Amino acid sequence: MTTGDFGKVAVLLGGRSAEREVSLQSGQAVLEALRRSGIDAHPFDPAKRALEDLQQKGFQKAFIALHGRFGEDGTIQGILEWMRLPYTGSGVMASALAMDKWRTKLIWQAVGIPSPRYAVLQADSNFDEIAETLGLPLIVKPAREGSTIGLSKVHAKQDLAEAYRLAAQHDALVLAEEFIAGKELTVAIVGETTLPVVRIEISGELYDYEAKYVSDKTRYFCPSGLADELETAIKAQALQAYKILGCAGWGRVDLILTASGKCYFLEANTSPGMTSHSLVPMAAKAVGISFEDLVMNILALAHVE
Repeated sequence: MTTGDFGKVAVLLGGRSAEREVSLQSGQAVLEALRRSGIDAHPFDPAKRALEDLQQKGFQKAFIALHGRFGEDGTIQGILEWMRLPYTGSGVMASALAMDKWRTKLIWQAVGIPSPRYAVLQADSNFDEIAETLGLPLIVKPAREGSTIGLSKVHAKQDLAEAYRLAAQHDALVLAEEFIAGKELTVAIVGETTLPVVRIEISGELYDYEAKYVSDKTRYFCPSGLADELETAIKAQALQAYKILGCAGWGRVDLILTASGKCYFLEANTSPGMTSHSLVPMAAKAVGISFEDLVMNILALAHVE
C-alpha cells in the first residue's frame, strides 16, 4: 500500500474531555509523523469543528488521538461508524467497556483474569466498612476517567469520604479498589502483536498525572528486566484481557506484578497517549519500530465494524 492509498486523513485531537491537553500533544505528534511519511494528514479538533466536516471536506480515514470521554468511550466511534469512515483503534462496544473500569472488572472476573478487589462508592456508602473490607491503603477513582484524573490513595478511614467527593466531581460512578503493591507494568498491543513489556518506576506514591506527563523523575525500563518466561506469560495474559473486551487495532493494558509473581490487571486503554512520555512508542522503539512506522502501522489498521 502506498501513502496515496490512505487518502485524506483526519487526526482527531483535543476534544472536550479532561484529557484535552494531553490529546493535543498526542495528536500533534501523530500529525507530524504522518506528514513525514507522506500522508495527506490534517488536524481535526471536534471541540472546535462540526463532525459533519469529516464528510464534507472529503476525509477518507480518521486517526483517533482523542483521550477520555467523547473520544475513547465509544461516542466518536459510533459517529464514525454512522459515517462509514474508517478509524483507528477499537470499535464502539470495546471502547465503551474499556473506558468503564467497573464493567471491565466484571468481564475480567467472569473469565478469571485477576483484578484488584473493589467496591462501588456512593455518597451514603458505609466508608468505614469498605475500608475494613478492602484494607488500607486503598485507591479511589472515577470509573470512567483516564490519566488518573480524580484518583486518590487513601491511608486512613477518615479520608475516604473526601476521596470519594473528589472522584465524584469527575464521574457519578466511583470505585474504591484495594491497593496492590508491586511493579507497575504495561503491555502495548498493535494488531495481533504484543510489544515488549514496559516497567515503570515512580519517585512518589502513585503513577498519577504528574508522574505520567510532567515529572522527569519517573523511570521507564524496556526491556523490562523480567525473566523471558515471565514476560511471555504476562504478554499472553494481557492479550487475553484486551481481546475479551473486544479491543482491536491497537491499545495498552496496565497491570501490577506482585513480589509473589501474581499479576493484577488494572485497565485497558483503547486510545493510549502518543506524547514524548508515552509508553506505546517506547515499547515499539525497543524492537526497532520508529515512531513514524508505528503511526503508519496503526493507520493501516483503520476500519469500520
